[in-house]
Amino acid sequence: MIQWYPGHIAKAEKQLNLSLEKVDLIIEVRDARIPRSTSHPCLQKWINNKKHLLVINRRDMIPTKALEIWDAWFKQQGQRVLWCNAKDGAGTKQIKEAAIGLGKELNNRRKSRGMEHRAVRALTLGFPNVGKSALINRLVNKKVVQSSRRAGVTRSLRWVRVGQQLDLLDAPGVLPSRLENQEAALRLAFCDDIGQASYDVEYVAIRFLRLLGQCEQIHSFSKPSHILEKRYGIQIEEAKNNGHLWLQTAAKQHTSGNTRRMAQKLLDDFRKNLIGPISLELP
Repeated sequence: MIQWYPGHIAKAEKQLNLSLEKVDLIIEVRDARIPRSTSHPCLQKWINNKKHLLVINRRDMIPTKALEIWDAWFKQQGQRVLWCNAKDGAGTKQIKEAAIGLGKELNNRRKSRGMEHRAVRALTLGFPNVGKSALINRLVNKKVVQSSRRAGVTRSLRWVRVGQQLDLLDAPGVLPSRLENQEAALRLAFCDDIGQASYDVEYVAIRFLRLLGQCEQIHSFSKPSHILEKRYGIQIEEAKNNGHLWLQTAAKQHTSGNTRRMAQKLLDDFRKNLIGPISLELP
């Protein structure tokens, strides 16, 4: 079982519930590789009657076809989606404009009630390591919050001003206290959106190889096998049929027989987009 609910996340969730009254807008950030698995079950409760802006980060890490499929699906649900790559800033200008636009709606209502104009207060919300802090740094155009491609870096809530029209609340990644869907939990592990202490790296790497084989069978646009074979010199058929054997063979060639190090290398290569772009789930 993959379960991870460290103390700092439990503490942050309590702070989050107290801070919700102070915000007008929730900017929800998800991982493009697993948009469904990075949707929090408590989201609708947190949104309540607030404005909601759905941002899907790491758009560069999935095939264009997968992005189009997801985009069309969200539109069918009546959900507007903004795609971005917080690492290089692509799409972040549109996110800032959308947040400020929603703020104008807020201030028009305030004006009609005789209240003063103020900056819109937005909370960035999402699972660990989906890129919330990197997005904030891009929106501010400088590094104002700590950002790293690993789960659990942000540990407390912090307000950040983006010009005169937008204030952002950077919050630690939040997870359900119990991960009931273990297939979704595995996808979180594949993408490093959960603490590594929650899983066995060799088991996760073997399951990752199996999922790659399934992706190739189901998604005609996803073809990671030739990249794997070129990078590691081992036929993907071995991985489809026996992931443990593939891991042992690859370990002999690349990590002096250390299967744990090889498992970590495989997952790290995927997370760095060296064997992608790959979509791990579709609607």
